[in-house]
Amino acid sequence: MRAYVPSYQLVSPPTLSEALEALSQNDGAWKPFAGGTDLMVLLEAGKLPQKNYVNLWNLKELRGIEVSDDTVTLGALTTYTEVQNHAVLQKEFPMLVQAAKETGGIAIQNRGTLGGNIVNASPAADSPPALLAYDAELELISKQGERRIPYSRFHNAYKQMDLRAGELLRAIRLPRRSDRFDYYRKVGTRKAQAISKVCFAGVIRIVDGKVAHIRIALGSVAPIPIRCEKTESSLHNQPLNSEAIKLGASTMSSEIVPIDDIRSTRDYRLRVSLNLLQDFLARASTS
Repeated sequence: MRAYVPSYQLVSPPTLSEALEALSQNDGAWKPFAGGTDLMVLLEAGKLPQKNYVNLWNLKELRGIEVSDDTVTLGALTTYTEVQNHAVLQKEFPMLVQAAKETGGIAIQNRGTLGGNIVNASPAADSPPALLAYDAELELISKQGERRIPYSRFHNAYKQMDLRAGELLRAIRLPRRSDRFDYYRKVGTRKAQAISKVCFAGVIRIVDGKVAHIRIALGSVAPIPIRCEKTESSLHNQPLNSEAIKLGASTMSSEIVPIDDIRSTRDYRLRVSLNLLQDFLARASTS
């Protein structure tokens, strides 16, 4: 059943300050609308309960990719197409570029936004594992001011986030480094326009034959995108040999809690996650 469109309201403030003012009104009656690639699906299906929206699409304060010596800052309205076309992201953050390529089709990539993908809070989203592995930081803004939090602390439970009433995600910050090995894999039913059964992102830096830095993140294996911090700890400062890889796999098998659902089974997700971990570590050891 389709939604009754005249029952919805959409306002388009010309500035960020006016948008924040609108979002602060009437105790959460108004919600942000960015690219709309998720919300319009719900609207068409008659399953969009929220009625009042603030259009963010034309706000220049939420756009742009800024590069400094230490950080790349992406405005929340950065599209997947813009991610793919940016030279610094291609060179230094290839997992995020790959995630953007594997998100939907071309129309979705032209309209869907990185900020929207984060705040939609789907555990199966393609970009969150890459952002977690890259130690992304979020800049949040409201009428009351700005604050920054590590992305790893943003998702609390299924569709629950550290996002206060009237607050927007303004930007995503990525620390720059070049001395690491990156590994990203999305496993779905088909090659294109598939929702992931498992999404794996890992970065590692090896110094003097031992793991000096490691980040492992997964999607579709928990109610939220997760960092596998116990698995990381089990591998830190270890030589990347067969014993360490077995230890990492053993730790991960108890750290993630996949579920059975319409897309896949718990056993399949667990097996694939462990296989990807072992492939990641094996490739890193010979890189």
